[in-house]
Amino acid sequence: MADTKAKKEKIPRHAMPEQDPDIRKRNFLEVPTGYTVEAAMQEAGRCLQCKKPSCVEGCPVQVDIPGFIALIREGDFNGAVRNLWTKNSLPAVCGRVCPQEIQCEGKCIVGKKDDPVAIGNLERFAADYARMNPTGELPPKQKSTGKKVAVVGSGPSGLTVAGDLIVKGHEVTVMEAFHKPGGVLVYGIPEFRLPKEIVFSEVAFLEKLGVKVECNAVVGRTVSLDELFEEGYDAVYIGVGAGLPRFMNIPGENLIGILSANEYLTRANLMKAYLFPEVDTPIPRGKNVVVLGAGNVAMDSARTAMRLGADSVKIVYRRSRDEMPARKAEIHHAEEEGIEMMLLTNPTKYIGNENGRLTGMECLKMELGEPDASGRRRPVPIEGSEFNIDTDLVIVAVGSGANPLLTQTTKDMQLNDWGYIIADPETGKTTKRGVWAGGDIVTGAATVILAMGAGRKAADSIHQYLSWGW
Repeated sequence: MADTKAKKEKIPRHAMPEQDPDIRKRNFLEVPTGYTVEAAMQEAGRCLQCKKPSCVEGCPVQVDIPGFIALIREGDFNGAVRNLWTKNSLPAVCGRVCPQEIQCEGKCIVGKKDDPVAIGNLERFAADYARMNPTGELPPKQKSTGKKVAVVGSGPSGLTVAGDLIVKGHEVTVMEAFHKPGGVLVYGIPEFRLPKEIVFSEVAFLEKLGVKVECNAVVGRTVSLDELFEEGYDAVYIGVGAGLPRFMNIPGENLIGILSANEYLTRANLMKAYLFPEVDTPIPRGKNVVVLGAGNVAMDSARTAMRLGADSVKIVYRRSRDEMPARKAEIHHAEEEGIEMMLLTNPTKYIGNENGRLTGMECLKMELGEPDASGRRRPVPIEGSEFNIDTDLVIVAVGSGANPLLTQTTKDMQLNDWGYIIADPETGKTTKRGVWAGGDIVTGAATVILAMGAGRKAADSIHQYLSWGW
């Protein structure tokens, strides 16, 4: 047995094939091109099939990782995706955007001495295979309970709740404020990282199961939560995300040429500005673009700007590389595509011309001091280190806040000091009877898979409530 394990550990990890950086930085096609059948089966063969798989502990939705990988290794790709469906309603999405390196792959035993098994790449492979080779098979559903659930928001947590509850026999309607379903998966994540076709196919799969999707439904404006109960819904799940733009409140912020990453990415993604000239969606196209922030949203914004024709794109971040919150893969891809990292740099004011248009930005060099409340070392200004950057477009990607549209009209639901919904972390129950919440509207901006994990817990709690009461 030990010899078998040793041999498996020596098999090198199969790198994901990708578009050449010089080509992809000017197109919106997906960057990774996916495993071949042979590569997927060989990579699956690296899994040790541990009796106590620590990789599963690292997965917020508890996917049976050794189980689906074993099926890939055996060539049973449809079996692999059936296995995934038991825990994950969105495997094609998670295989692309989950931070596997700090979750499942971060706990992989193979990774102790070698590169970890490429769990995310294999999940993507199984889901893509099922999409391109459909059998028409659907997960089994329990008989109808006659109970109705409204899911507000069609992002990752809302879709997870819908997928879990529909197979338990409940009637589910997803209500989405935008004109297309998918939430942050479609308005926030660029086409080159998560193609819209993938998200829409996952939503279509839920619709085949019986989930109803209503777009252009702004709950909190067109209808209140109380009115949903009056219409006959037995429970409501709130998964509206944290899409309120946040700015830095520095001088010159009202100049033309400064916008939030929320608006920029929504115009580029959901409103299809990336398809210009076929779709002529208005979007600023800067030549010298600066993105403030260093999370995944900042990387997405910078890489989008490059694809929309920028001559230069800079990431300005007040801490060092070690503190950058973006995934290492996203930082690596950005640098490959010519994005410049200006670290230990903090903007202090914007500079404009007589027409009110942005022409530059004043910055201050920083150094790192003691750790702050987040555990990251606090940036400290270096006196007298001011300098200017020429820029005609700044995209602010320094986080987002809780959107108050729904919560303002629900006075009997408790919020915290930052406007996020207070919900039990284990069940998703809010302080309003019959209402659950999860994802970014509870935690603040986090990852897709953590939102899905919250949705999974809430769905279990909702099912229990519909079966036995609060």
